[in-house]
Amino acid sequence: MAFDVGGSKGGIRPTMNVTPLVDVVLVLLIIFMVVTPLMTKHLWMNVPAKPDKTENTPPPPPDAKPPVVLTVDKAGTLRINREEVPRDQVVVRLQRMLNARADKIVFFDAGDAVPYGSAMEVLDLARGGNITVAVLPERLAD
Repeated sequence: MAFDVGGSKGGIRPTMNVTPLVDVVLVLLIIFMVVTPLMTKHLWMNVPAKPDKTENTPPPPPDAKPPVVLTVDKAGTLRINREEVPRDQVVVRLQRMLNARADKIVFFDAGDAVPYGSAMEVLDLARGGNITVAVLPERLAD
């Protein structure tokens, strides 16, 4: 008892309509193209102008306090003025140091070997404590 459940040979075969699938994929592509630029994290900084070689800058006065420098190394170790500081005490120590100073600026230094994520994490940590951060370049701009 054999049955032929298929249609006649050579007849019209049903095909899947892919037009709605293409429409949905294009809409998703457009949504991702619009949303992706909004998700990026930006770091805005003002870079100082290149110093004039002919201009003589006077040395700092002998009683001037050294600048506060926050450093992160490749291993993720944080230092304030070359003194190693635990991550959870960085903001407290920086705020205490800045309260005793007229200038409320912390200089940030990270080498080329430091991962970008680690550097951003430390900058966000400092900014979370309402601390003004200045980035130290390795070399002057050309």
